[in-house]
Amino acid sequence: MRRAEVLPGRPFPLGATYDGHGVNFAVFSEHAKKVEVCLFDPDDPARETRRFPLLETTHHVWHGYVPELRPGTLYGLRVHGPYDPKKGLRFNAHKLLVDPYARALHGRVDHRAPIYGHVQGGKEDDQVLDKRDDAAAVPKAVVLEDTFDWEGDAHPRVPWHRTVLYELHVKGFTKLHPRVPEALRGTYAGLAHPAVIEHLKKVGVTAVELLPIHHIVDEPFLAERGLTNYWGYSTLGYFAPDGRYSASGTRGGQVDEFKGMVKALHRAGIEVILDVVYNHTCEGNHQGPTLSFRGVDNGAYYRLTEKDPRYYMDVTGTGNSWNATHPYALKLVADSLRYWVEEMHVDGFRFDLATTLGRDRHGYDTRAAFFQIVHQDPVLSRVKLISEPWDVGDFGYQVGNFPVLWSEWNGKYRDTIRRYWKGDDRQAAEIGYRLTGSSDLYALSGRKPSASVNFVTAHDGFTLHDLVTYNDKHNEANGEENRDGANDNHSWNCGVEGETTDARINTLREQQKRNFLATLFVSQGVPMLVAGDEMGRTQRGNNNAYCQDNALSWVNWELDETQRALLDFTCRLTRLRREQPVLHKRRFFRGAHMWDSELKDLAWFRPDGKEMKKEDWEKPYVRSLAFLLGGDAIAAPDEEGNRIVGDTLLVLTNAHHEPISFLLPALEWGADWELVVDTTTSAESVRTHTPAGGRVQVAGRSLVVLRRPATE
Repeated sequence: MRRAEVLPGRPFPLGATYDGHGVNFAVFSEHAKKVEVCLFDPDDPARETRRFPLLETTHHVWHGYVPELRPGTLYGLRVHGPYDPKKGLRFNAHKLLVDPYARALHGRVDHRAPIYGHVQGGKEDDQVLDKRDDAAAVPKAVVLEDTFDWEGDAHPRVPWHRTVLYELHVKGFTKLHPRVPEALRGTYAGLAHPAVIEHLKKVGVTAVELLPIHHIVDEPFLAERGLTNYWGYSTLGYFAPDGRYSASGTRGGQVDEFKGMVKALHRAGIEVILDVVYNHTCEGNHQGPTLSFRGVDNGAYYRLTEKDPRYYMDVTGTGNSWNATHPYALKLVADSLRYWVEEMHVDGFRFDLATTLGRDRHGYDTRAAFFQIVHQDPVLSRVKLISEPWDVGDFGYQVGNFPVLWSEWNGKYRDTIRRYWKGDDRQAAEIGYRLTGSSDLYALSGRKPSASVNFVTAHDGFTLHDLVTYNDKHNEANGEENRDGANDNHSWNCGVEGETTDARINTLREQQKRNFLATLFVSQGVPMLVAGDEMGRTQRGNNNAYCQDNALSWVNWELDETQRALLDFTCRLTRLRREQPVLHKRRFFRGAHMWDSELKDLAWFRPDGKEMKKEDWEKPYVRSLAFLLGGDAIAAPDEEGNRIVGDTLLVLTNAHHEPISFLLPALEWGADWELVVDTTTSAESVRTHTPAGGRVQVAGRSLVVLRRPATE
């Protein structure tokens, strides 16, 4: 091992930066006594070839410049300092650390190696320093040079109100796709394949929301079972796209391949949203491995308990929580987000357990430092920001309570729609709000219907098919005796009173799928569809398939007739939403007479054709109702200032198990109504017409959409 010439260098930017002549290294650590950079043999990444200290420090940043060092160099960090867990200090220079600002990582963690900073074995095991070297067992950071040709790529910037989100897993979406070359299946390049983009366009997707692609580490308990963290909510590298999804190698090829994927999707007009996990990391609790942040500066990156800093505050349920009160921890989050927007061209982010990032020293606060940083940032304030507005800490459920720039996964929408179609009582008032954009949650804070990301299913839970098929979860394959995963009280096995034949039950299940999909796409707000739900994907009752990197989780593209029919039905729904301005309003309904028409922009009706009154909303057994969306002259103009003219729609919903006859509104609401959607069939509806005051029979547990053409 030989020493390298090290010049003072600069304290910025953090990480390893190649300037064409050499590499500048800059590492933040407030409490370290010494920081070393270790270089490794590219042909034998376990063999350390050079080591040098970063002798300069500026504002707690250790930095140095090495001339003639080239892109492709593999490196890691050794950070020296006191090991005193009771004071929150966990430095251990025997452990090679991943640079928190690494742009690419080569290699995986070997859980059989001594990757823990402490000696394992016993209740107080984290008190004793482990002096064994683990360099051969951890990933190495890669020095990169940016030479990618974006060819004029630009963000599609699809307006929020026209957005259709599609949550997918990079590997699972293409791993079984028969038209994607086998070598590309399950990769970034696979997602960029024309056959895949063709499907996304057919379904009407405007933005893919990718489950975490930051470099992750599998949890030790999964490694012991021979399983992996398939979903990826266990981050090690916040700047590094995970090499597991790369067909181009992991020496930087994964970075260019990711960029190529983004460029291909943008050319198709599809935005890329990243699901990001800044609320916790892969290092776990006080007995977890020392891989990066813990060994660089434990107390800066993690929230430690005030009474005993040996332990970690845990509002995430994972063993640790990110320290969103420390300036350098917040800087890393902001730097990482900007990197993905500016250098990788992504269009927005979905923040896992986002409530954690809004917690200051006293609890959740909409004016917390993280929100302030995002709000004033000229880059981050202009991309799509989606929160998962909860965590597992005190007062963690914050649906409707995020700042003005944010949209939210609307858990109340999911729960209400499921309860309604299950046939639960006392859902009328709640469903009235959820179908029309949840103004009760978002209007007073100055937000619009697009603040509500509407969904019926997500990656964590039943698929749509399983939601209507299983009453109980079946997670036995996860190796936890079916104890993991939430007990989903809103699921519903579609057996109905008096219905016993398998054929009839299967028919009702398919109908219930169509009910959920139709409801999703006639609701105000931003619809989110989970990959495969449009094709009846099943996980055989597993509602927590986070560790199932196999055919149980992967999208199956070999469709039977029923699945193809469901796909066609979904495509018709997204087309209807796209073509009807009243289904994607930029502003909330006023429920009042419109400025140039005697019609209201929103009206609710009972099955007898009369408008609902206050006492109707309060009745416990309201399972059948209708709502009219006035489309003749929507008050808000489009982005170009043009007056929007669209059809008026009348939606009839019947969550009762028996048919209900709806008397259509009187002539003043429209003379003639054309049937455009009927969830009793997957086939395209026959365009029958019913006059004002006529009757429409709506089958048990079904939904009907009628249209009155616009009048110019």
